[in-house]
Amino acid sequence: MKILVTGYNGQLGYDVVLEGNRRNLQMIGTGSGELDIRDEKQVKEYVQILRPDVIIHCAAYTAVDNAEDDKETCWDVNVNGTKYLAEAAQDLDAKFIYISTDYVFNGEGNTPFVETDKAAPVGYYGLTKFEGEQIVQSILDKYYIVRISWVFGINGNNFIKTMLRIAETRNELSVVGDQFGSPTYTYDLARLLIDMALADKYGVYHASNEGFCNWAEFAKEIFKVAENSVIVNSITSEQYPTKAVRPKNSRMSKQKLVEKGFKPLPNWQDALIRYVQKLSEEVK
Repeated sequence: MKILVTGYNGQLGYDVVLEGNRRNLQMIGTGSGELDIRDEKQVKEYVQILRPDVIIHCAAYTAVDNAEDDKETCWDVNVNGTKYLAEAAQDLDAKFIYISTDYVFNGEGNTPFVETDKAAPVGYYGLTKFEGEQIVQSILDKYYIVRISWVFGINGNNFIKTMLRIAETRNELSVVGDQFGSPTYTYDLARLLIDMALADKYGVYHASNEGFCNWAEFAKEIFKVAENSVIVNSITSEQYPTKAVRPKNSRMSKQKLVEKGFKPLPNWQDALIRYVQKLSEEVK
């Protein structure tokens, strides 16, 4: 099986290619340097030459705050790029896996969102990702839409790396404590995505590590695992304003994964322990 992965230079795309290689699949990872997904002609020609059986579309414009100002670029990447890739997949009758986000929801309430809940993004980034979802559903039959949240991986920057870097110079910091969700380790998620690529249980799914926490709780656990004595003070979203509104409730139910026979991801605390260990090995 030949699998094309966009966004190879990012956290998730990198781990998806590694996981596919571990299973002896033919993996082609591409970044913006090899393929500009905003260029329709280039996308169609590239995919026609490669003729993949599956496209796993990890590439995205993910700078949530910048998206509020740089709307044209965000739309071009997240909407137009997705459209061109989905059409290219349709031409080959290839499977298509589109990576979406918890930001498609409004973040209200305190119960986990299920896949059928109404999307109502409050920021431009979330809007473009939801538009991408709708395009995929309108063009293809053999598709997976996988909504993820709070991603961390070896290849790239993330909340964990930021916390550990800050801890080098500070012994106390404030972190938002009223936004809840699930951290997601790309190593674990990549295994699920390859499982999906090898199956035909198409549809919309939520996928993140099991369990919920807020950012302050996440930070405290990071320092605990890293054996660091930094003090974390929990603050409100209003005390840490950002250009783009963050959803306070990013909890997502993953029950559908179980119902469809996919293996759920381990709990986030377990993922964090393995990740911090991996980081320490990389430093050595």
